[in-house]
Order: sequence, then structure tokens, then C-alpha cells
Amino acid sequence: MLRRHHAWLGVGLLLVVPSLLIALRPGLARMALAWVPALVWSEPWRWWSAAWVHLSTRHLLANLAGAALLLLLGWVARLPREAAWAWALAWPLTHLGLLLAPDLLRYGGLSGVLHAGVAVAAVALVREAALRRDRVLGALLLAGLCAKVLGERAWAHTLVTPPGWDIAVAPLAHASGTVCGALAALLLVRSRPWSPAPPPGSSAG
Repeated sequence: MLRRHHAWLGVGLLLVVPSLLIALRPGLARMALAWVPALVWSEPWRWWSAAWVHLSTRHLLANLAGAALLLLLGWVARLPREAAWAWALAWPLTHLGLLLAPDLLRYGGLSGVLHAGVAVAAVALVREAALRRDRVLGALLLAGLCAKVLGERAWAHTLVTPPGWDIAVAPLAHASGTVCGALAALLLVRSRPWSPAPPPGSSAG
């Protein structure tokens, strides 16, 4: 049987590996896979595939770094399988939230779904972690994420270009990911402490 945190790594790899492969043919991917509001009902795969499309090498590298940290958090915290399912559920819903900005004509990248993953991890730690220090960590993580999203003021700007970036960023994707991730975790993650998973090499599954 897969250990609980292996499911979390599985969702992460489904985000990261296609992103790397698609980077080999970015022009074709932007046409066929990016989020385009006018096409998402006739081509619903874009609800998922938009996460794999990156608009520059710097954009890709930054998101891969964020994904690596999030996967490490899931591994160290030994997040339960339900957290992985919540993250998977939040993935397409994050992009669906972009319909709230009809002037956002195209979008791609992992950042919205990564924000969803952070929200899921934070809520899972608060609701289920056996140790008080882990619940405090989850609460601090969630508070920091909310502060970041509120500071980006998604309601005021459809696109912004942060200093040092070579692309415009859609703050709504971060806000949508945070909300969808938190709601999915509240829906799917059980509200009781889990027992710490056995260390690698033990006989328990």
C-alpha cells in the first residue's frame, strides 16, 4: 500500500513532469493547452492543462522551485491521502475561478495550483496534525498565504508585472487557488488527528 504522503507526491509529479515536457514545444502548448476563456467549455482539458503552460523560462523555473518546496512540505509533514485528493480537486477549480476576470484572455502556469496546494497543506495540518507545533505551523502558513493574496489585491488588477519578472502575473489565479484549495481541504480532509506515519523501512503500509 502506498504511504499517505506518496499520493501528495503523485499529484505534484502530474503537475511538474508535463510542465517540463511541454517546455520543449512552448509555442504549440500555448495554443492548444493554455487557459482561454472563449475555449474552455468546448475544450475542457484546459481546466487542467493550463497549469503546464509557462510563458518564459524564468516563469517555469520559479514555479518549479515552488513546486519542489511544496512537495518537500508534503513529504516532511506526511500529509494524508485526502490532502492529495483535495489538491487534485482544487486544480481545475482554480482555473475555473479565472472566469471572474473576463478580460483575462490567456493564462498559463503552475502558480495558481501551487497556491491551492499550500492552502490544502495548511488546512490539513490545522485539522489533522497530531502535534500542536504542526497545527501552529499550518495556521501560520495559512495566515501568511492569506496575507500574500490580500496584498496582491486581485480585485483591483487583472495583470501585474512584479519587479524582475519578464511576464505579467494574474493575482486572481493566486486568490482562486487559495480559496479552492482551502475549501477542497475542508471538504475532504478529516477533522481528527492522524497518527504519525511509520518511518521509511518499517513493515507497516
